[in-house]
Amino acid sequence: MSSETSRTVVDLDLTDPVEKARAELKAALAAIEEKANVPKRVARATERGTAKARTFAQKNPALAVAAVVGVAAVVGAVVWGAVRLYTRPGR
Repeated sequence: MSSETSRTVVDLDLTDPVEKARAELKAALAAIEEKANVPKRVARATERGTAKARTFAQKNPALAVAAVVGVAAVVGAVVWGAVRLYTRPGR
């Protein structure tokens, strides 16, 4: 269990109701913080995506190069099309 997940879990062995309520409140606040912290979630998703891309590139270098070239061609075509539409005479 990760440290972030362990912060949102309540120890069920607590017998004192006050301590149990405190633990539940602490876990709820940690869960809210985890859910609301968008930059942290984006950073984690980026790290996961980067790790997957590196693994893919190590296993299939030719396909990785082809994917990069394909993405660059699509981005170039989209930018070219947008500029062409913007600069078209008769607007």
